[in-house]
Amino acid sequence: MILAASGAEAAVVFTQLGVLVVLLALLGRVALRFRMSPIPFYLLLGLVVTLLGADAETAASDFVDVAADIGVLLLLFMLGLEFTPRELTDELKRSGRAGVLDLVLNATPGVVLAAVLGWSPVACAVLGGVTYISSSGVVSKLLDDLGRRGNRETSLVLGVLVLEDLAMIVILPLLGVALAGIGLVAGLLDVAIAGLIVVVVILVAHVHGERISRLLWSGSDEVLLLSIIGLVLLVSGLVEQADVSAAVGAFLVGVGLSGPVQRRASELVGPLRDLFAALFFFLFALEVDLAYVPGVLLPAVVLAVVGIGSKLLTAEIAGRWAGRGLPGRWRAGTALVARGEFSVVIAGLGVTAGVEQDLGPLAAAYVLLVATTASILVRWDRPPSWWPGNRRPQPVGSNEQKLITGN
Repeated sequence: MILAASGAEAAVVFTQLGVLVVLLALLGRVALRFRMSPIPFYLLLGLVVTLLGADAETAASDFVDVAADIGVLLLLFMLGLEFTPRELTDELKRSGRAGVLDLVLNATPGVVLAAVLGWSPVACAVLGGVTYISSSGVVSKLLDDLGRRGNRETSLVLGVLVLEDLAMIVILPLLGVALAGIGLVAGLLDVAIAGLIVVVVILVAHVHGERISRLLWSGSDEVLLLSIIGLVLLVSGLVEQADVSAAVGAFLVGVGLSGPVQRRASELVGPLRDLFAALFFFLFALEVDLAYVPGVLLPAVVLAVVGIGSKLLTAEIAGRWAGRGLPGRWRAGTALVARGEFSVVIAGLGVTAGVEQDLGPLAAAYVLLVATTASILVRWDRPPSWWPGNRRPQPVGSNEQKLITGN
């Protein structure tokens, strides 16, 4: 424990943590000033610190490691808070086709590039996961900042995000099994257990969610925060012992809460999530071996360009299915371009398992490029002249013409 250390050791730990958090705060202010996601800035800080020759094994490294892990759990927990069990099942029925399209179009570039680079099948799957999933946190913030929550195309964006988040429940255990090198039978058993746990928790949340929420509600923010954090850590730990990703357990705890607890939990846990998540992004970049970065810059740029195009294409096709106009389809696509926390989580699993030495640098460069580009691209609320269909005459009174002048 920090307080059990000598005065000199404690002083070093506090100083290192203080400098780190202050730097993260300053970068957060810069991101806020330019209305961009702070994730690229946090990653850049980790890369710069590594470039300056700092060692990841600092006096404060144990705390940062644990804080980063908690950051992942809180990210998934906050994501779960956005949905109820009924909303999850309804979204599966309503947006299933768009979800499959999203998976195929956006995981394929990562898988193909990894295969071209000669990576193992497991590494191909990991990079496919990195390129597949959009950043729910970044997308949600961009929609709020730009005042697009009420736009018609936002339902399409949220539908795709929900399907991606549900896919994470399956992807994380599958990747965990693959990365651990478990045999086929044992691996299938672990995935079956994961699926059973998910079904049981969702059913319990559906039937007893309000009762559980009433038990947690005390009228005291302090007690509620302690109860929620304790429950997230407890369930995540128990789920992890069953060879299911702890992040899945945190997500399911969020899904299980409802009513006043659900709304208040979002307000109380949000600042903690942001703090620990910032440490997570910093630590991920800090552990990137910069010696491999020059060799992956070109693949990262190619992957970023293709990844941006694949999200735009996803929204274009899914938007046509949903009857959205051209401007709406474009805005939906630019919103979905952002990758962030979950891409880094998936890449982190592969880096920890040591599947490919280039995986960490490639994933970091990719997320930096795409997240930064997304923050700029999303502000174009009309497609460029070269975008397919943009020059096609719009009949007066049509839905697309109405969308040009409104939502």
